[in-house]
Amino acid sequence: MIYCLEDDSSIRDLMIYALNAAGFEAAGFAESGSFRNALEKCRPEMILLDIMLPGEDGISVLKSLKSDARYRDIPVIMTTAKGSEYDRVIGLDLGADDYLSKPFGMMEMVSRIRAVLRRTIQHTHTVLVNGPIRIDTAKHCVTVDGEEITLTLKEYELLKVMMENPEIVFSRDRLLLLVWDVNYSGETRTVDVHIGTLRTKLKKAGEMITTVRGVGYRMVSL
Repeated sequence: MIYCLEDDSSIRDLMIYALNAAGFEAAGFAESGSFRNALEKCRPEMILLDIMLPGEDGISVLKSLKSDARYRDIPVIMTTAKGSEYDRVIGLDLGADDYLSKPFGMMEMVSRIRAVLRRTIQHTHTVLVNGPIRIDTAKHCVTVDGEEITLTLKEYELLKVMMENPEIVFSRDRLLLLVWDVNYSGETRTVDVHIGTLRTKLKKAGEMITTVRGVGYRMVSL
């Protein structure tokens, strides 16, 4: 899920449409109050944050996010008015991952989002643990209840993405983009096959990867 905090309804609607068309789930908010309420209920994969907002501005929202241990590692892309270099510098200094200058194209936005997600997923924790499953990313080693499991590269990358984002629902198209390649032209059946073999190799722990009917897959957090 990607959250878009943008007060201009026409821009916000276009952003959400483009994200959905690119295989992402997205939700839009016109001001910080509704955004914060949603944040309490569902943690997004990324936040697109406009600087000029009614009431609490984007810089204040960014400061609040980066000072909260629950949300500080969520990637943030700032959207700024053309020429507002000061705001861009402040946003990056406060921990924003990238920025887009208005007016920006939807293809550019999607490309920036994919680049930031790949970068942030690649540089997460060295050791990931969820219940009996443990991944040592430095050693490229997966164990279940202490027993090492041999996975193919794509099975490993699938598991890693889901371990890094427990309880997040991933569509098949989204997993294709993250695990195979942005330009991968295969069918989503590829994802189903690899999820099936991954579940088998994880044995009982494979039940932690659940199917969300009509959407995709989610890893349960234990």
